[in-house]
Amino acid sequence: MLRRLTPLLLTLLVVVLGVTALAARPETGVPRRTADFVVLAGVAGLRWEDVDPQTTPTLWRMAQQGSIGSLSTRSAHRPTCPVDGWLTLGAGSYAAWNGSRQQGACPPANVAVEQPDGIGANLPDQGSVVAHNADRLPWGAVPGSLSESVRCSVAVGPGAAVAAARPFGRVDRYAAELPEDPADLLGSCVLSIVDLGTVAGDDPAVRAEEARAADAALAKVLAARPPRSLVMVAGISDTEAPSRLHVVVADGPGWEGGWLTSASTAREGYLQLVDLAPTALAALGRPMPERLFLGRPAVRIADRPDDLAAAIAAPADADREAGAQRTVAGWFFALLALAEVALFVAVLPLLRRARRLAGPHSPPPVSRRVVATVELLLIAVALAVPAALLADAVPWWRGDDAGWWFGLVTLALIVATTALVRFAPGHDRTLGPLGAVAGLATLIVGADVLSGARLQLNGVVGYSALEGGRFSGLGTMGLGVFLAGSLLSAGWLAQRFRRGWRPMVVVAVGGTAVVVVGSPYLGADPIGAVALTAGVAVAAAISTGGWLTVSRLVWAGMAGLALTIGYAVVDLRRPAEERGALGRFLAALGDGTGGLTVHRSSTANFDTLVNSPLTVLAVVGALLVWFALLQPWGGLMRLFGIYPAVRAAMAGTAVAAVIGGVLGGSALDVAGAAGALVVPMAALASLRVLDHSTDRTRPGAGRQRGDGPDGPASGGTPDDGPDGGSAPATGGTDDADAAGRTPAGAGVDGGGSGDDAAPAAGDDRHGEDRGGEDGDGPDAGGRSAGEGDHAGTGGPVVPVARTPDRAAQPSTEVAAG
Repeated sequence: MLRRLTPLLLTLLVVVLGVTALAARPETGVPRRTADFVVLAGVAGLRWEDVDPQTTPTLWRMAQQGSIGSLSTRSAHRPTCPVDGWLTLGAGSYAAWNGSRQQGACPPANVAVEQPDGIGANLPDQGSVVAHNADRLPWGAVPGSLSESVRCSVAVGPGAAVAAARPFGRVDRYAAELPEDPADLLGSCVLSIVDLGTVAGDDPAVRAEEARAADAALAKVLAARPPRSLVMVAGISDTEAPSRLHVVVADGPGWEGGWLTSASTAREGYLQLVDLAPTALAALGRPMPERLFLGRPAVRIADRPDDLAAAIAAPADADREAGAQRTVAGWFFALLALAEVALFVAVLPLLRRARRLAGPHSPPPVSRRVVATVELLLIAVALAVPAALLADAVPWWRGDDAGWWFGLVTLALIVATTALVRFAPGHDRTLGPLGAVAGLATLIVGADVLSGARLQLNGVVGYSALEGGRFSGLGTMGLGVFLAGSLLSAGWLAQRFRRGWRPMVVVAVGGTAVVVVGSPYLGADPIGAVALTAGVAVAAAISTGGWLTVSRLVWAGMAGLALTIGYAVVDLRRPAEERGALGRFLAALGDGTGGLTVHRSSTANFDTLVNSPLTVLAVVGALLVWFALLQPWGGLMRLFGIYPAVRAAMAGTAVAAVIGGVLGGSALDVAGAAGALVVPMAALASLRVLDHSTDRTRPGAGRQRGDGPDGPASGGTPDDGPDGGSAPATGGTDDADAAGRTPAGAGVDGGGSGDDAAPAAGDDRHGEDRGGEDGDGPDAGGRSAGEGDHAGTGGPVVPVARTPDRAAQPSTEVAAG
């Protein structure tokens, strides 16, 4: 009874761990009313490299006494042109101005502003802009939502008019230019939006002159600011491609000397442009609009360096790193895809010639040196993504030739990690490299997540703050490597235990990984946690043998669904402004706007599928597995028969990677990152089992089995090994009796109790006992001791293996399953 309940109990354990991890929320501070007036001042194109005590003395003093951060100016158009930035500010969501424009260019904004009464203004194009964002864009942005949330607002300059215009085009108070004394104007409404100008181009002298003019206008605003007011200065947009990080400074009561952050970034020192509108309303103590902003109110975090120059150096350096990452990432993944394709092509003839056959017409065996070289290259390719992540611990982006520095650092780390795997204990065992590579990759990504995921932010294999999608936790590539590494590690470790303990080992390792992925304090990826839960359920279900049947797949899906429902219940009980992505989506379904989220996800999946280089890695890996490794000569079926826990880990990885990619809007990116680790290790392990598929070993004392197809396996345990056991019983079709019959448990996984294939003799590099290290012993596959016709007698002793006649020699491929 307990044995039947074990899968249910283990699945419930994973679900409980996942819900517990997802339910906890880090404390980021509660936004509260801090001001009676708010002034939002924007400078298109302003970056931290433009700020210094000589060129911008006013902004420098404001930054010294206020809180600062880097601003990601993502909008519904890329790059975010000035008119898009102002429109996004007023909408509190990703918005874009309608009209045609060149890809990657920012044409001059010809915004028509009419002043019929001399007090306010009208934007005659506002109606078409609102319709464009509602009908053509997937974000559901409503331009003018910020001004609609207050009784009265002021706009100074044409850019500010775009931000302050209500959905029907009316601006309550408007001035085309900032007056010499704007005190009365800024004090007439609780919200004022001021256009301080633009800083554009690459010429340092021109940028300095434009920054100086914006600083002079800011001095007028600060001199006339109303009492108890919050003033925020932001580099509101880009001025040309490519995108950059920009300045954001907040000065007012409660904003003294700290870093800016928000729940939308969960990273100190980072804000999004869509955060400014909810920040203004929260500071004024006003309720958020009925259709929630995509942004979240900013909060102040202490512990900023007292030296402003040192504090500014951090966001300026982040801007340089993000710019270099965008350039380097493309060619890195292109080279990785080419390297994997070339290596997989080179592996194909080795797989076909890996079996050592006897006879005058058999092909000569491949040189051991060639095989060893290919194995090292497979290890190096599998470790390329973790090494590239680790490379961001070195500031390669500060050099003049950033790409070359990154390449040198990554290459050195690949060599170092490959050498570490090569000289690790147990490397000569069949699963030695697989276990070492999986454990090392999991360790690298896990250590980064536990330390704040600093290597992934703006990293080549991480995520970019310029994209505005993620600022903390696990990124797409990190998720793929981590789920593949953790599940392979779980399978490798489970294979070393008795059959009955394997599901518990998989759940222990996989459950820990689910917590790391899903916890908002760590990976902060609820979709990844749901996907990994399904993968762990699959791996645990078939770790003792058997194939991924429909019932087991449904069971895994139910585990993921249970976690999703549990988290959804917890998330929906939170206040609307504190909900996560899942809670917001379910709430949107309730009010009829959930279709926008589905549309965004499907669009993101399609764009990623078409444009991402990781799609190539996923497709090439799948082709190699299906058309080579899973073929009778490919060796992977034999590997799966000997090591069912490894088969379970790979099946769980495939399920988790597909679910995580599709639900997360990243298509095959997660599968590509996971495949970059799994497929080379599967090829290496297949080479090794094929290389020893015809080896023979002597049966040890006490290791007995029937010599007929139905003969039982008896004696010994999976723990028998080099340290205290007998030599392994031979398995596979190479263990057929003299009549050429295939022993029980060595055939294809499927019928009867033959869940696991018995280990083939000699499948370890030096013929060590599989029961002690990796492979299934007699107790793990086929029938257990005492079953069958010889129960109670122990069965006959197996004679020393001998080579069968060619006419009676069984097919090795039949038993590879």
